[in-house]
Amino acid sequence: MDLFEQLEQVRTEALDNLVTIDSQVDLVTWEKRYFGRKGLVTQQLRSIGSLPQEERKTFGQRLNDIKQELSTAYEAHAQQVKLAEIEAELASGAVDVTLPGRAVAAGHLHLTTQTLRQIYGIFAKMGFEVYEAPDVELEKLNFDMLNIPAYHPARDMWDTFWVDEQRLLRTHTSPGQVRVMRERYPEPIRVILPGKCYRYEQITARSEHQFYQVEGLAVGRNITMTDLIGTLTQFTRMFYGASRTTRVRSSYFPFTEPSIEVDTDCILCGGKGCPVCKYTGWLEIGGAGMTHPVVLQNGGYDPDEWSGFAFGLGVERPAMMKYGVEDIRLFYRNDLRFLRQF
Repeated sequence: MDLFEQLEQVRTEALDNLVTIDSQVDLVTWEKRYFGRKGLVTQQLRSIGSLPQEERKTFGQRLNDIKQELSTAYEAHAQQVKLAEIEAELASGAVDVTLPGRAVAAGHLHLTTQTLRQIYGIFAKMGFEVYEAPDVELEKLNFDMLNIPAYHPARDMWDTFWVDEQRLLRTHTSPGQVRVMRERYPEPIRVILPGKCYRYEQITARSEHQFYQVEGLAVGRNITMTDLIGTLTQFTRMFYGASRTTRVRSSYFPFTEPSIEVDTDCILCGGKGCPVCKYTGWLEIGGAGMTHPVVLQNGGYDPDEWSGFAFGLGVERPAMMKYGVEDIRLFYRNDLRFLRQF
């Protein structure tokens, strides 16, 4: 028997067996027998290579026709079997259609939202209010007014998604600093600016192209670096627990001078080193510094009379540390197995 005859025999056998099936279990068995990895139809596909070159096209076309015919027949018969099973179940009285349906399970807040609310509460106790700024921002506010002109190399760090020649998806929540200063001048300021940020960067276990930040800004008279370090230290203790160890190291940001970064020992690995902390034992919780005089001037404040500090905190990364999440990508995969844990 040649391959063409075997193919037709498989077709006839499949159709004959299908019409005798009357249960979902047998349907699964039928599908596996003919379309599984080692199924009879699948084996026919693998046998094409043994045919002469001039017969392969004809055989392949016929095989595709049969696959389509069997798939159509399977779908139609599966629907009939399903309806028959439902009718039989109703006739037996196993299902009371007059009973009320099951209530839909109530959802809960996403882990990111829960973390944001925890952060709001902590800073509210320290006298900070929430100020919201737009996600779509002017280039002037996102860069220029923050002491990052067009030629500044720091712009490469904040490459982003452009809406048009003047507007973009903000790369950080820092543009809100200028907005709130211009709105509140000449009053002292103590605000946090939460929101989503967007950057064109590689997605890894510890970085995403979209993420949440909480910016902090305090402007007043005689504000010093000690006030900044004290604020962030208090936040760390209230959010992570009093036992957490923090460190401050010098850094650079165009809109603060001097600039620092604040780290805490990695909760995930206990300071031993892991992919999330880049095997350093420390995880950055935020960048900060004293507000740059140029930024104060752009906000309407005289730097000879006023001073201030600013800081930027992540939201997903602190949540990762606090709850033992090892991959930031889990936050936005919408996997209920992950979301239901929090």
